[in-house]
Amino acid sequence: MTDHLPIWQRPVTYAAIGATQDDDFLRYPPKGYRAIERKVRIGHGEERWHHAWTETLSLGIQRRSGLRVKRVESPAEVLENSYSPVTFDQEGQPVQPASTTSGEQVYADTGAKLVAAGETAILLLGWGPLSLRAPVRIVYVIDEPTRRGFAYGTLPGHPESGEEAFIVEQREDESVWLTIRAFSRPAHPALWIVYPVLWLVQAIITSRYEHALTRPLS
Repeated sequence: MTDHLPIWQRPVTYAAIGATQDDDFLRYPPKGYRAIERKVRIGHGEERWHHAWTETLSLGIQRRSGLRVKRVESPAEVLENSYSPVTFDQEGQPVQPASTTSGEQVYADTGAKLVAAGETAILLLGWGPLSLRAPVRIVYVIDEPTRRGFAYGTLPGHPESGEEAFIVEQREDESVWLTIRAFSRPAHPALWIVYPVLWLVQAIITSRYEHALTRPLS
């Protein structure tokens, strides 16, 4: 049991960590999990791109979708030893991170505090005793010149088990796109009874995510 541990020490509640990075994960999702992928065009140009990636990497998508976000402080050594994927360009050369550095807290030029792999957060939906509490762990961060985002995995206390990724990219025509990938299932056998309700809530929140970055910038 890990209930006695500080939340930043608790392991995620699923095995397929990082599976949302696989472009074929819709065809071959982790066994027993339901997978989704959504792609939506959220705008065009440098201003929209800058807004999109800074909001994404500071958990702004979640806040703009009606969730309250409580970020949990973790020891520096936890962030330093966390996994950050290496990505490559078309010529096979490693892509250098564009803005964030593993193990160091970094802020965007807007003052927004950016996420780091290994960081823990608690997402809250609703208010009072009926609010839904969803602890998550940032399992990887993507930080390339034209592609940025992150994924978080579920922690004990989350009603679901799985992983969700939020990735924004600026294409050659300067259009800006948001991709959401997720796989999930109820975290406890008893919750399968209310799985249709959980799935409906997830669908509603995902729809909010899709529109979170499309509002006017001014």
